[in-house]
Amino acid sequence: MTHPITAEDLWTLPHVGDPVANGGIVVVPVTRFDLDDNKATTGLYLLTADEPRLLTNPEQDAKSPAIAPDGTRIAFVRSEGADEPAQLHVLPLDGGEAERLTDMPLGVLGPKWMPDGEGLLFLSPLFTEAPTIEGTRTLRDRREDAAVKAHVTEDRLYRYWDRWLTDGSVPHIFLFDFASREIRDLIPDSQRWWSWDEEADSYDVSPDGKEIAFSADTSEPPHDRPRTAIFTTPVTAGATRCLTPDGTGHERRPRYSPDGTLIVYGMQREIDYYADRVRLVRYDRRSDEHQVLTEDWDRSASSWEFTAKGDLALTAEDRARVNLYRMPPQEMEPRQIARGGTFGRPASGTDTLFATLQDLSHPPEVVSVDTPACRRLTHFTEELMADLRLGDVEEIGFEGGDGDPIQAFVVYPPGFDPARRWPLVHMIHGGPHGVFGDTFHFRWNAQTFAAPGYVVALVNFHGSTSWGQDFATSIQGAWGDLPAQDILSATDHLLERGFLDEDRMAITGGSYGGYLTTWLTTQTDRFACAVAHAAVTDLPGMYASDVTMGRVRAYGADYWEDPDTVDRWSPAHHTVGCRTPTLVIAGERDYRVPSTQGLELYGILKAKGVEARLVYYPDENHWILKPQNSLHWYREVHAWLARHLDRVSTNS
Repeated sequence: MTHPITAEDLWTLPHVGDPVANGGIVVVPVTRFDLDDNKATTGLYLLTADEPRLLTNPEQDAKSPAIAPDGTRIAFVRSEGADEPAQLHVLPLDGGEAERLTDMPLGVLGPKWMPDGEGLLFLSPLFTEAPTIEGTRTLRDRREDAAVKAHVTEDRLYRYWDRWLTDGSVPHIFLFDFASREIRDLIPDSQRWWSWDEEADSYDVSPDGKEIAFSADTSEPPHDRPRTAIFTTPVTAGATRCLTPDGTGHERRPRYSPDGTLIVYGMQREIDYYADRVRLVRYDRRSDEHQVLTEDWDRSASSWEFTAKGDLALTAEDRARVNLYRMPPQEMEPRQIARGGTFGRPASGTDTLFATLQDLSHPPEVVSVDTPACRRLTHFTEELMADLRLGDVEEIGFEGGDGDPIQAFVVYPPGFDPARRWPLVHMIHGGPHGVFGDTFHFRWNAQTFAAPGYVVALVNFHGSTSWGQDFATSIQGAWGDLPAQDILSATDHLLERGFLDEDRMAITGGSYGGYLTTWLTTQTDRFACAVAHAAVTDLPGMYASDVTMGRVRAYGADYWEDPDTVDRWSPAHHTVGCRTPTLVIAGERDYRVPSTQGLELYGILKAKGVEARLVYYPDENHWILKPQNSLHWYREVHAWLARHLDRVSTNS
C-alpha cells in the first residue's frame, strides 16, 4: 500500500552523492541517516555489473573518495569518532582493511592522487600563528583548555555561514609519500583563505606531477574586498606564483588538461556580486596567455572537469534545470549533451561521463551519459520510492512584472481533482539569485509540501538564475518590487484556472524567500498565513551578516548615505500593514541571516497583536540539518499550514 510522502520518508531515503571515476571504475558515496542517534553516516560503494559493493565500514563516516591511477586502491577521509577530525585513509579495492595515513590536528579534506600513484595530496588547515603540524596541535589544545574563548578581530569579514574566522586557520596542501611515509607541506608560508564553499575542489595537480594549481584569497586584513585568484606552486622546492594578479573579480577551480599544456579555470568579473556568471578561461602554460572562452555564453559554468579525451565536461543552470555540457578547450561555447532534471558534478570514465540525476519527483541516482543516451546505474532509493505516492508536476509560464515571461513549477497533491477547490502554498526560493529547479530538494521538498493536499507553486521570479545575467540583476536596488509582482501574478494565473480556493492560500520561504514572504505580508493580506524561515526583515540590520560586501548593489544605496532608498524595500519599515498570521523560524548559528532578524519580526508581530509563532533552533545554522530537528521543522510548518488552510471551504 502506497502513501503520500512524509518528512520521515525523506530521512529514510539514502542520499546518493557525486560519483568519482577512473576508466570503468566508479565509486559513489551514499549517506544514510539514523533518526534514533540523530546522525548521518556515509558509505562508499563500488559500482559493479551486479549490485553495488560497499567498500567502507558502515558504522564510520567515509567521504571524498579518490581512485588511484592504476585502479587498485581508493583514498578517502574518515572520522574515527564523532568528535574526531577526519583523517586520510587508503583502501585496496580487491579486499582488506583501510589503512589510516595521517593524524592532522584539524583534520583532512580533498585527497587527490599523484599521477604516478606514489603519493597522495590532501588539504589540512593550520593556524597562521603556529603554521606547522605540531605547532597547530599544541595551539589547538591550549585554546580548548583556555578559560577565555573570546573572538577578537578588526577584520570586516570575520564570520562565514556558521563558522568564526578569527582562529586564523587556513588550508595547506600536503603530500603523503608512500615510500618514505613522510608528510610534506607544499605551501608552508601560506596565510591565505580559500573558498570555504569548495575548499576540497579548489586545487589540481599537473599530469607530470610537478606542479599544483589552486585558488585562494588575495586580500589582506581587514579583508574589505576578498578576492580569489589562481596560484601555482611546484611540488618540489620553489616559489608560489599568482597567475591572475590583475583580475577584477574572482578566479577559481583550476583544472589541468590531460596533456598538461592548459589550465582552465572559472572567472567572475564582478567582485561584489556573487551571482555574476562564471566564464571559463583557458590559460596556455607555454605562452603564458589567458583567453576567456565563454564570454558570449549567457549561462554560468559549474563543476567543469577534463575528460580523458581532453574535452571539458561541465554543468550549467538553464531555465530551472541543470544540464550537462561538453566543450573542447579550443571552442567558445559549450554544447549541451544531456538535459532534463538536475545533473550533478560530472566524472569522466574512459568514454563515458557519470553523474547524479534528479528531478522534482525523483531523488538523485547515478547515471552514465554516452551521448545522446542516458542510463540509470544505481537504484539505492528505488525500493522506498515505490511505496510513496507523489503528485504530478507541471511547468507553467505566465506574464509577470514589467510584462516579462515568468516560469514556475506546480506540484499537485496526490489524487488531485481539478473539479475541487484546493489550498495554494507558494514556496519562495532564497538567494535572491537562486532558483527553484527541477530537483528533489530534501530540506524544502515540494512533494512533501504538496502531500497533505496542497497545490504548491515554485515561481522563478525576477532575480532568479538560469535565465541570463540581465534577468538576475533586474532586481538590484528594488528587492521587493518585481519578485513580489511575479508571486502575485502567479497567484492570479493559478486562480483563473479554477481549482484553487482564494481563501486558503499561503506563502512560505527561507532566506531571501523569507524576505519576500515577509515583504508580501506588509503589502497584502490576501494570504491566510505565512512561513518565514531565516527571514531578512530589517535591511540595515543585515550589516550584522557574515558577508556585507555588495550590499550597496543589492539595496540601491549605502544606508548611511541614503536611508530612504534602503528603507523603501525594508519590511521592518512597512509593518504597519502586517496582519498575516506568520510562523517565524530561526537558527542561532545562522551568520548569513542573523537570528535577530527573525526575532525582530516575531517581536513586531506580537507587539501588533498579529498571530505569530516562533521556532528557534539553538544548534542550527542557516539550514536545518540535523535529522530530528528537520522532522520537528516539517511538523511545525505543516501544523501551521493545516491550522490556517485545512478549514472546510464553501467552494470545496
